Parts: sequence; C-alpha cells; structure tokens
Amino acid sequence: MSGPRPHLGSKPRLGYVGSRIERAAEARQDAAALAALGESADARAYAIGGEMVVLRRADSVHHPLFTLADAQAFGATGEIVFLGLCGSAPRFALTIERSAIEALKVRPEYLVTDLRSIAVNGLVASQHLPPLAEAKAVLGWHTRHQFCPNCGSRTVSVEGGWRRDCASCKTQHFPRTDPVVIMLPVLDGSCVLGRSYRFAPLTWSCLAGFMEPGETIEEAVRRETREEAGIVCGRVSYFASQPWPFPSSLMIGCHAEALSRELNIDRAELEDARWFDREEVELMLSRSHPDGLTTPPDIAIAYHIIRAWVEREVCIAR
Repeated sequence: MSGPRPHLGSKPRLGYVGSRIERAAEARQDAAALAALGESADARAYAIGGEMVVLRRADSVHHPLFTLADAQAFGATGEIVFLGLCGSAPRFALTIERSAIEALKVRPEYLVTDLRSIAVNGLVASQHLPPLAEAKAVLGWHTRHQFCPNCGSRTVSVEGGWRRDCASCKTQHFPRTDPVVIMLPVLDGSCVLGRSYRFAPLTWSCLAGFMEPGETIEEAVRRETREEAGIVCGRVSYFASQPWPFPSSLMIGCHAEALSRELNIDRAELEDARWFDREEVELMLSRSHPDGLTTPPDIAIAYHIIRAWVEREVCIAR
C-alpha cells in the first residue's frame, strides 16, 4: 500500500476506566450507615435489567441516574448494590424486572438499550461508563448466584450487595472477576490479528483468552497465542487493563514477541488469523483501508493495544 499515512488524531479514552466513584467499602459494613446513605437527598441509582440499561432521554447525551424511589418504581427486584460515593453523593444500582424493562421500552421519555451500545455511541457522559460497568457486573453476579454452589441453599445479599451469605452452610460468596489476556504478537514490523466468528464483518482484533489456574499473565499470553494461531512467543510486555462487564472480566492487555511466523489456526476458536504490516494496520485504525478492513471501536482495549504498536510506543520485538 502506498500514499500518505492517515492521521489517527488525538487518542480516545479507553472505555469503562477512570471511575470517579470512591467505593467507600467501609460503609458496606454498617447497615445503619447504608440506610442513611440511601435516604440522602443526593442519592441516585442506575437501573439495569440483564443487559439493558434505562436512560432518561435528552437532546444530546441521555441521563442514566434516577432517584432510588423512581428506580424502584420501575419494578425493582429487590437487588440493590451500593457502588460508592461520587463526591459526597451516594451511588447505587438496582436490578429491574424483565417485564418492567419491556414496559419501559415503549415509553417515549426513556431509552432502554445495552451497555455496549451506550459506550460505542456515546449515549451518556463518559464519567458514567465506569460505574455502569461496575453496576452491571455486580448485579449480573447476583442474578447468577441466587443459590449456594456449596450446598444448594438460597443465598442472601449483604454488605451493600458485595457479598452473598448462605444461612445453611455459612459460606460467604463474593463477586468474581475473570482475568482475560488480550495480546498482539509482533515480529519485524508485522503483527498477528484474528477474526472471531462473532465479530462484525471485516473487523480484525487482538487474540484473547481466559487465564487458567496456576498461570502467570506471561504464560497465558504464550499459551493462548500458540493454541489459537500456532505462534510461539517469547518476551511479553504488559500494556494496560480494562474492566469488561460482559459479563465480568478484566482484560489484561499485552504485546508479545513472536518467535515464529507460520500460522496454525484453531478454526474452532477463530474464523481466521493473519499477519498485517504496520502500514495496513494504520489504515484499519483510521477506517481508511481500501478493502474496508477495520479494528474494534476505540472504547475497547484492543484498539489501544494495536494503536500503541502502530505508533511505536512499544518495542517488544528484537
């Protein structure tokens, strides 16, 4: 490819990071303090039902916060999580029943949509994305952990929604986060990108996979790259991390030194994978590739991992 290099512009903000919420974990231990926070005139809540978030429509960005009374009136199930304090203002999240979500969809004053669409399309002010990610992940955990995996008895929510207790076997359960490595193997001015079967047409991204018990980050990067693409890697460099609330993961971004070039693609995991040179990837990032190939949206850590390599902010290959 030839011609002038595209200008990528100023760096966008990574999605779901940079929370302004002080989690105030000490308040979770005190039921009276939590009750007082809930009764505060400044208390507000995010209303979430499964994958859907309720927004109050506005001319530009929409409003995701409601008073607790308004949020509960939508049809709250009783699950409520104390997210923390924004300044001195308490922030909560409530689970909304599925039937209530469906009823809200037809009311013109509300927009009910999924968190991924909210982030990609900038439907709310950026400071709401981290607490929305926090809220969705924890409320989703409550939905999936109504019963104790140890004895099967029903569990109850305690400590502001940050623990579930089993009255039968006395086991305490805490929200989990699943670590995922997401990496860009690079060698001599080229990198490996892959296509998952679930990707939008023409989108290519970093390789990724869940870490396994007993693994370091570096070991997981090397294993997943070898399993998915057949590439052997050496040095691994940590880049950044991102909460990914789909349903509750931590994306651990890395660059990896590829020691081999021949691909052996696991077609059960990937539709395709191939090497790209830096110039072609730059065109993909700028949405100016002649064949329409592209990278993930800039809210995703994959975009930032790829862009850092294109702009030579990392030097992992020898």
